[in-house]
Amino acid sequence: MKIYVVYDSEGMHTEALARSIAEGARTIDGAEVLIDHVSQADVYKLPEMDAIIWGCPGHFGTISSGLKAWIDKLGYLWAEGKLVNKIGAVFCTTATTHGGLEATMLNLITPMLHQGMIIAGLPANIPANALYGSYYGVGITCPIDSDEKISNEGLELGRALGERVSLLARRLDAGRDGAGQ
Repeated sequence: MKIYVVYDSEGMHTEALARSIAEGARTIDGAEVLIDHVSQADVYKLPEMDAIIWGCPGHFGTISSGLKAWIDKLGYLWAEGKLVNKIGAVFCTTATTHGGLEATMLNLITPMLHQGMIIAGLPANIPANALYGSYYGVGITCPIDSDEKISNEGLELGRALGERVSLLARRLDAGRDGAGQ
């Protein structure tokens, strides 16, 4: 199964989170994971993917302009139904504790719903998520006064999301094979 992680990153925090998500996805046998900065990401690869995970820094509770411009290129995929029933997941980083993480993730999920994608959040049965994360995806606060790009808890949540998406994509793919589709 193929998984594409697309990210926008300005201060390397979101890139570190994207890389941890890709790392988690690769832990599942059969996962082929591609990861690209939005400036290099190719919308024409999306139809061949089983899962798409995208994320960015939160900008005042919404999507960064770089990722938004990329998402705006997906109209032809919507018109042709090319992303219907693909697994989708989201992630973001902010500089402040209440910097709009959940609002940004909801804004990131909305285009996936328009595409007919199946959204994979991060459930509370993942211990780090119950205390630190969000159910919409992975949202991490990366304080600007910290020397670390991203906390260990943030990296753990990223790996957990990647693994979850990979497992769901494998299950969905196995169901298609079993149904003769």
